Amino acid sequence: MKILVAGPGCPKCLATEKNVINACAELNIPADISHVYDIKEIVKLGVRITPAVIVNGKVVVSGKVPTVGELKKILLEEYKRELKKEYIKAKEESKS
Repeated sequence: MKILVAGPGCPKCLATEKNVINACAELNIPADISHVYDIKEIVKLGVRITPAVIVNGKVVVSGKVPTVGELKKILLEEYKRELKKEYIKAKEESKS
């Protein structure tokens, strides 16, 4: 799972990044977490209000600092989707 935290580095953006790291750790979800600080890149990602959290290319939170609990719920759903896609792909490949 690829997770981006988008924000210029303000305290709210840094708190969001910390909460993302903690949520992934508590769920034991493997994730590639990075922080995008450049405003031009943030806009390219489709973010209008920071802080924002982008999971696998989809903006899932914008304009607020999500709690660890909120992030755990979001990340668990995204992780389930990712696992389902991988399962379907593996099943299709095994038929070949």
